Amino acid sequence: MTDTQDVTITAAAAARVAAIAAKQGKPAILRLAVDGGGCSGFQYKFGMADDVASDDTVAERDGVRLVVDSVSLDLVRGCSVDFVESLGGTAFRVENPQAASGCGCGSSFAV
Repeated sequence: MTDTQDVTITAAAAARVAAIAAKQGKPAILRLAVDGGGCSGFQYKFGMADDVASDDTVAERDGVRLVVDSVSLDLVRGCSVDFVESLGGTAFRVENPQAASGCGCGSSFAV
């Protein structure tokens, strides 16, 4: 487990993760992973995690942890995870400085 500023989580995202974790009776750990696919080449995947793996990079805010595995980290280093509410719905959003392009839905990107 590495604690660095390679990734960050906003206060809004931390509050949402804490609320979900409390409702599900799980630890307040959000896992961000990257998979191949999506309309732009790669897509973000979010899920609640039960624990932190030894090769995870961890960002913490307000007692909530954002974890990213070592393979995904290469594609999201420097990113910030936010939680946004809009007319289109609510979602976790990734602000990724490495993404050369993205798609309209905001869930996939290319480097």
